[in-house]
Amino acid sequence: MSNRPEEISAIIRAQIRNYEARFEMKETGTVVLVGDGIASIYGLRSCMAGELLTFDDGSVGLAQNLEEETVSAALLSTGSGIHEGSRVQRTGRVLSVPVGEGLLGRVVDALGQPIDGKGPVHANGTRPIESPAPGIIERKSVSVPLQTGIKAIDSMIPIGRGQRELIIGDRQTGKSEIVIDTILNQKNTGVKCIYVAIGQKQSTVAQLVRELNAQGAMAYTIVVCAAASESAALQYVAPYAGCAMAEYFREKGQDVLIVYDDLSKHAVAYRALSLLIRRPPGREAYPGDVFYLHSRLLERAACVAPEYGGGSITALPLIETQAGDVSAYIPTNVISITDGQIFLETELFHAGVMPAINPGISVSRVGGSAQLKGMKKVSGELKLLYSQYRELQAFAQFGSDLDADTKERLALGERIVEVLKQNRQAPIRPGCQIAIIYAVTRGYLNDVAVPDVIRYEKALYSHLETSYLPLLERLESGLYEPEDEAAIREALTTLRR
Repeated sequence: MSNRPEEISAIIRAQIRNYEARFEMKETGTVVLVGDGIASIYGLRSCMAGELLTFDDGSVGLAQNLEEETVSAALLSTGSGIHEGSRVQRTGRVLSVPVGEGLLGRVVDALGQPIDGKGPVHANGTRPIESPAPGIIERKSVSVPLQTGIKAIDSMIPIGRGQRELIIGDRQTGKSEIVIDTILNQKNTGVKCIYVAIGQKQSTVAQLVRELNAQGAMAYTIVVCAAASESAALQYVAPYAGCAMAEYFREKGQDVLIVYDDLSKHAVAYRALSLLIRRPPGREAYPGDVFYLHSRLLERAACVAPEYGGGSITALPLIETQAGDVSAYIPTNVISITDGQIFLETELFHAGVMPAINPGISVSRVGGSAQLKGMKKVSGELKLLYSQYRELQAFAQFGSDLDADTKERLALGERIVEVLKQNRQAPIRPGCQIAIIYAVTRGYLNDVAVPDVIRYEKALYSHLETSYLPLLERLESGLYEPEDEAAIREALTTLRR
């Protein structure tokens, strides 16, 4: 033994340094069962929940159930080369998607891969699809309005940046039209938009993209599509992928609007996935953790305090009801997670009242704090007057002898309904909204015949934009002083002449 102690120490240190490199375990497993987009894998003893797994044919899967001997993985690609005996390898990574400005204007799948034929996406990096929601200390109260351009919403059910507002109603009641109009109204506001299509027909998504392109809205919008033809696993992943893309912009201090269309199909996809991997079914065959599925997604929408980077994510989830049943399992789950709901009614839709918003059930729990001062002042009584009209209307159809007060309220209600009607893709600037709502609630439309209300409204908007542009700009900046109210009255009086 001629080696000196320091030489022996150096050799031992070198051996320790190279220990992990020499004995690195690339843990592999074997597929024992595969079918219906689920693979059961034996041998991945150290696998983590949500870990990305690679198969020997190049397919990828997401580890879900971690059982004593096997791991159940949801397949995220449609590779047909997976069979019993296929080798599976751990990656040690969770599922991530590309994020960044390069995604704006693009249509991508649930994994962030482009499907619009415009070449590769130039991303700024990747981000895990699951991440913790901002804590209470990092958040600030919602104080800036997110204008939808829809009179009925901006006046009665206002939405603030950082809010989660549910849009709920039966099939074919105009839910998607509301969110598309809201996206269109974000033009020139600096708000980035992300539209997540879950379980929809590809033709429907293509039509949506054409509409956004025609209006110039794709420049600030990302469309994430997990179509009905995609696997349940991809439909499950899609909203989390969209949220990860939104968080990139929020962390840069920007405001983001994200639409989940719709979470009913998302819950159904998750139910299919859960039942296939043998999780125990609960109420309506949904697994017990279906509430956590949506809560951990929607809690990531927040308004962040400036000292933590600022920025906000506003979430507009959609839920489809069956025959207006808002007390079903998934609707009540999402209602309890969100900060309010906009309920669309089939009867109103068929009666030609669009958007078909029921003001009685609809509510915004925080948006009033973010409402423009002028809108808050003029629309204070609007919801009450509208709800009273709905009740009186139901009562009046059974009686012919109505007192003068009831007739007056019914006449006012008819004009309110006419004022709140709005065509698709026709957003109205906030200043004009304030003026027309002031006009109808203060009696300026009492002597205007109901069929003429729409013509009066168009004339008012034109009058304001030609002769009262400084007033509109003041109202839209959040000001509403006595002189502004006097200017509105003057505009309404001169229009009568």
